[in-house]
Formats: sequence, structure tokens, C-alpha cells
Amino acid sequence: MTHSKLVFTPLCYTGWGSLSQLVPEVEKYQPKKILVVTDPVLNDIGLVDRVTFPLQEKGYSIDVYTDIEPEPPLQIGEKLVAYTRENKFDLVIGLGGGSAMDLAKLAAVLSVHKGTVESYLNLTGTNQVDKKGLPKILIPTTSGTGSEVTNISVLSLESTKDVVTHDYLLADVAIIDPELTVTVPPKVTAATGIDALTHAVEAYVSINANPVTDGLALQAMRLISRSIRKAVLNGNDKQARIDMSYGSYIAGLAFFNAGVAGVHALAYPLGGQFHIAHGDSNAVLLPYVMGYIRKSCQKRMVDILNALGENSSYLSEKEASYQCVEELKRLVADVGIPTTLGEFGIPESAIEKLTEDGVKQKRLLARSPMKLNKEDIRTIYQSAFQGIVTEPS
Repeated sequence: MTHSKLVFTPLCYTGWGSLSQLVPEVEKYQPKKILVVTDPVLNDIGLVDRVTFPLQEKGYSIDVYTDIEPEPPLQIGEKLVAYTRENKFDLVIGLGGGSAMDLAKLAAVLSVHKGTVESYLNLTGTNQVDKKGLPKILIPTTSGTGSEVTNISVLSLESTKDVVTHDYLLADVAIIDPELTVTVPPKVTAATGIDALTHAVEAYVSINANPVTDGLALQAMRLISRSIRKAVLNGNDKQARIDMSYGSYIAGLAFFNAGVAGVHALAYPLGGQFHIAHGDSNAVLLPYVMGYIRKSCQKRMVDILNALGENSSYLSEKEASYQCVEELKRLVADVGIPTTLGEFGIPESAIEKLTEDGVKQKRLLARSPMKLNKEDIRTIYQSAFQGIVTEPS
């Protein structure tokens, strides 16, 4: 009998104004000293004050840590974990995009462990996570990564990425308040939104998909596809921001339980070697990977096409799957993200090194409905460079 393991964050608050639940949740842990890990820009624009002021009014000691950056290098993680160990915090709050939340998870868990962060990495580490660590509350300010409901912390290495992963990295509380995303600029809204869409699409075609993750993934696609263009065009569109917030959250639940595959596997080296934002890396590769594996998940791509707001009623299954790939490519272009690697300034000479690093992402590639070998990966990168969707010969 086939069975599925489903894991969810114990407590989530969603919807406009849900940040109001932060103080009651913090009070449950009675912390003396709280660490807030956040993006420097959020501190500069005053968004961090919305978290710290209510807590300070209650008498809590708050330490705001902003020495982080997008696609955080391993060294950033090492430094934060050392800081957390040294200062003996009682609770960690992650506020921001995926990088801030990933680092907050890392700090909360590894602060009670010994050894370097590097020694806990998935691909090369030798140490095992065996303690839950400090309580952690995660609050996303973008609609995209789903980090608030996953057990993974992603770190950039010299030319690729690796992760620390364990269910102890799951948040104790996640607060997903779309009101916090209103100030996100169009470019970031687009990149994070397509990241969330990629989570839903890859979860739906994953070999680990099940009826629960299918329902989550399809609803996430519906919400994101109907609202991402509006949110990019007008960040103050309240309903679009709400839809994107729920879409990202639901997609996070889907991909955490079903997994992502080829798009993410090939996106990691782009981020590692060229420091392209994770959402942009996923976006530029999405149509080329899905086009290449189309035959392996043709029936499911019909469902994806319909979830994207199109109609497959008068199309054959094959025609609908082709149109699905075109719609994905169109959506990426509509929100202003480059649709080829060349447009990101990546030279064709980089394809071989990208391929070598892509092959190493075995954890991700194992979930693909089509087994992707080194030649397949090279061909997909070549397609993304040329801007032409190809299939296996």
C-alpha cells in the first residue's frame, strides 16, 4: 500500500491584519531575550518597528540582527549561529523574505548544537540535527518562498547551494499577513510570485504528489495566476496582495510535502554562480524544464493549464500540454522577468559548469517525473540560453 507523510507547521495565522496575533503568541513562551532576524531594508523603511514596538511595549528585550543578504552565503549562516549561541536568546523571530526566515530557522536550531553550520549541510555534512532548539516565529514580508512552512534552510556555497533540513527547523508559529507585502516593489513581487507558482507546479508533477498536495497546488496556481499581474502593476491592490499571500502559503504547504524537482535543481547553480535571485532563477527556467519533461506529465499539465485560467475543453491532451508550456513562458514575460539566460548576462560558456553543479542536486532531481541525466540538464540550460523550448530527441 502506498502511503504519504504529511507535515504541517503547528500553528499558522493568515489574512489581513494577522500580525496582531504576534504578541499573544510570544507571551506563551515568556522569553526574556528575543532575537529578530530581518532584512536590512525592512529595518530602514520602518517595517521592523511593526514587530518590535508592540513587544517592547510589553517589556521584552529585543535584539534586531540585520547582517544578512539575499541568497545568503554559508559564512553569513556561520556568523549568525555563533552570535545566537553567544547571546543566549530565548526565542527567535524571522521577519522578511526567504533568506531572513531560513537564517532564523538555522539560528534557532543550531544555536543549541555544537559544530559548524557546514557540518550539518545535506550534501556534505557529517553532523545530525537532534535537538529542537529555540522557539521560532516566522513572518514573511513577500509572497513567494514558502519558507515559513518548510523545514529547510538554504545556503549559497562557492558555485551552488546546499541546505540544512530537519523537521526541527519548522516554525512553531507562522504569521502570514498580506498587509506586510504592500510595500514590496514590482520586481520583487514578480520574482517571488513566480517562485511560488513554481513551487505549486513542481509539487503537482512531483513523483511524491498525493491528493492532499494536489488540491493545495492547484488552488495555489489559481490564486497566483489570477493576481500576480495585478500585484506587479499595482502593489496597493488589496485583493491581489491577499490572493498572492494565500497562494504563496498554500504552495509552500504543497511543495514542502510533495517536493520540488528539476526547476529548483537547475536554479540553484544559477544563484550560486551568478547570484541571480532565487525567484528569477526559477522563473527563467520554468518553461524550459516543463517543456522538456512535458511527455512525462502530459495529463497533469492539462490540469495546470486550466488552473492558470485557460480552457483545455477543445484541445487534445497533447495540445493542452504544449499550450501549458507557452502559458508559463507568457506569464513570466508578462511580469517583466527575462525569459533567457542571456538576458541575465550569463555567457554560453557557463553552461558546462552549470550542468556539473546541477547534476549534484540529487535530492531535488529524484522527485522529477522524468529522470534527468547530465545530458538532459545540459540541453535544458542550452534551451534557456537560446530561448527555445526543446524536448528529448
